[in-house]
Amino acid sequence: MSTNLALRSSYRFCTAVSRREARNFFYAFMLLPRLRRRSMCALYAFLRHTDDLIDMGSAPEWKTEAIEAWRLELDAAIAGRESRWPGLPAVVDTVARYGIPAHLLHEVIEGVSMDIQPRTYATFADLTEYSYCVASVVGLCCLRIWGYDSDGGRADGLAERCGLALQLTNIIRDVRDDACEGRIYLPLEDLVRFGVTTGELRAKGPPGERLRALLAFQAERALDYYDEAWQLAPLISATGRPVFLTIVGTYRGLLERIVSRNYNVMDGRVSLPAWRKAVVVLQALAGRSMGRSARRSIGRAHETASRGAD
Repeated sequence: MSTNLALRSSYRFCTAVSRREARNFFYAFMLLPRLRRRSMCALYAFLRHTDDLIDMGSAPEWKTEAIEAWRLELDAAIAGRESRWPGLPAVVDTVARYGIPAHLLHEVIEGVSMDIQPRTYATFADLTEYSYCVASVVGLCCLRIWGYDSDGGRADGLAERCGLALQLTNIIRDVRDDACEGRIYLPLEDLVRFGVTTGELRAKGPPGERLRALLAFQAERALDYYDEAWQLAPLISATGRPVFLTIVGTYRGLLERIVSRNYNVMDGRVSLPAWRKAVVVLQALAGRSMGRSARRSIGRAHETASRGAD
C-alpha cells in the first residue's frame, strides 16, 4: 500500500472510531473544514485508544505493560517507523501538520496511567496535576488544530483552566460510579472540610446535605473556570471557534443541569436532552464571528436555556 493510501486509510479508521464513540462531539467535529475535521478525529481516536488500554478488565501489571508499549509505539511512529495500531499514521500526520508538541501526547498517556491503580488526591492542587494530563493537554492539542492566537501564552493558560472545568464536571457527574470502582477524585481535604465519608460517595439515592454542599462547592469551582474559558473564544480562529463553543457549552449545560437537579447524581447518569444540545450547536454557529458583545449575548442566551432546562 502506498504512503498516501495508507494515510487515507488511517484517517478513515480514526473517523470511524470517532463516529462510533464520540457521539455528540463527532457532530461538533463536522463543523470544521475537511482537513481539520479529520485531524480532530485522529486526536479523538488516539485519546480513545489510550483510555481503552486501562479500561479492560486485566491485571494492573498488564495495563502497565500495555501503556509502556504504547509509549514506545507512539515514539516509533513519530520517528517514521511502522506501527501496529492503524490510527497512528493519521495521528503522526496531524502532529506534524499542526505543530502539536509530541510531549502533549505523552502527557495524555501519563495521565491515563495514573488510573491504573485506584488512588486518591489529598488536595485540589494534586487533582489539578491529574486534570492537566487527562483534560487540559487535550485542549492544548485542539488549539493547534483549530488555529488560535496565543496572545503571549494567555490562550494556553485559558485552555488549561477550561480543561479543568470539563474534568470537574465529569468528576461531579460520575462521582458514585468512580467511587464504586475505588476511584475518589474529589480532594480528600474537601471531604474532610464538609464531613463527607467515602461511603457516602458510593450510596444510591438523593445526596444528603453534606454531600450536596461538597458537590456544590466543586460546581462553583468549575463554573468559575467556565467563566474564564469564555475569554478563550475570541482567541480561537473563526474556523475552530464553533467546535470550542459546542464542547464548552455542552459540558457547562450538563453541569447546570446537575445543579438544577439539586446535585442528585447518585441515581443515574445525568445527560442533556436533545433539544438543549441543538441549542448549544446553534449558539456555537452564531459565535463564529463573535466579539466581546457576541460572547456576552451567547452567555445570556445560555443562562436563559439553563433556567428552562427542567
